[in-house]
Amino acid sequence: MDDWNRFGNSESDERGFIMTDPKPQAEDTARTIYDADYSAPQNTAKKKKEPKYVTRKAFVITLIFAMVFSAVIGAGAYAAAMSIFGGTTIDKSITTTNYNLAQNTGSTLSVQEIVAKNENSVVAIVTESVSTDSWFGQYVTQGAGSGVIISEDGYIVTNNHVIEGASNIKVTLHDGIEVTATLVATDEQTDVAVIKIDKTGLIPVTFGDSSALNVGDLTVAIGNPMGTLAGSASEGIVSGLEREITVDGKTMTLIQTSASISPGNSGGGLFDQSGNLIGVVVAKSASSEAEGLGFAIPSDLVKQVSDSLITNGYVEGRPAAGISILDLTNASKAMQYGVQITGVYIMDVTGNNAQKAGLQKGDMIYYLDDTKITSGSQLISLIQKHSVGDEVTFTIVRENKLIEISLVLEDSKDIPESSASGQSGQSGQSGQSGRQEQQ
Repeated sequence: MDDWNRFGNSESDERGFIMTDPKPQAEDTARTIYDADYSAPQNTAKKKKEPKYVTRKAFVITLIFAMVFSAVIGAGAYAAAMSIFGGTTIDKSITTTNYNLAQNTGSTLSVQEIVAKNENSVVAIVTESVSTDSWFGQYVTQGAGSGVIISEDGYIVTNNHVIEGASNIKVTLHDGIEVTATLVATDEQTDVAVIKIDKTGLIPVTFGDSSALNVGDLTVAIGNPMGTLAGSASEGIVSGLEREITVDGKTMTLIQTSASISPGNSGGGLFDQSGNLIGVVVAKSASSEAEGLGFAIPSDLVKQVSDSLITNGYVEGRPAAGISILDLTNASKAMQYGVQITGVYIMDVTGNNAQKAGLQKGDMIYYLDDTKITSGSQLISLIQKHSVGDEVTFTIVRENKLIEISLVLEDSKDIPESSASGQSGQSGQSGQSGRQEQQ
């Protein structure tokens, strides 16, 4: 009776059918329904069909099968459509197996391979300069930086600010050998300098194409951080292109990288995923709130400038206005010079075209073409976007009057040295902090 109650006193059970308590019937009728040996039942009444139910287990199995089947059919249809109509797919899957930056930036070389390819081409630089002080008289100061070998016979490129004013330059190769270097030429405007050591058989870097870079490309910086850790390498990505950054009063268009950059890295190499030089490290963000903000001079510009410095001793074909300027955009500096209106002032006129056009000492440069001038570095940057022979229009303030003067830009090599600034005709620096500079 217990078994019966378990299966029969319920409207439905897990076996999928309904059972009810049997009612008493006549003996012959019961025989007709239940006796298996009885082959010719007399009761011709239609037997009511009991409803059929699907069990939960069967339902779940059927549902899973349907989902798998639909996925297979869908994938097949998508593949067929792609093959017939064409299209592209983007694979965004990331595996945690052997996960590293080189793999996930599509690098052709690992970081270790990039370092191995270039560690013998990056040098440490130590400089000595003689300074004069009213308290201590003359004393020697030391500086440190990095450099990149660009020829087998000893030419090395670095930053101008690394060797500027140095009376003695020492280069330490990757194998620890220290060699004295001589200055070949320097370009203050691009912050590029070339030095040379008396040594052959060196391993030069391979220049890459900095114009082909993309944000997200792998970068490896090799240099001499802190001036004591020669041969250090750090990895990162290209995190920005064509960044206009003002460094020590110079507006420069630079590559931004997330690779770790420290003092002493200046002049070192920034390499791409194939181990080619794509930039020369020039600066890092000085903000205490910023991390992973390093900058490098694009290799295309480095090669152009260094080749010209080696061949000519100056940068060939650079446009210049032929004036020496004084940047007094800072109010305190303007007060020191007795100037009531802050701005960029002409201190000397050295170029033939500038003299013929009528520019004069003391003129304040208000506009260049249609752009208002807010700093000396901005003025120089605007001029450098032109070519030798282009005509530009200066709007200047003279005796409280606005005057427009047009002049044709000259080659910087043809402009004589300024007697007011003492800077060479090739110098293109802005006069930040009251400095006089030639342009």
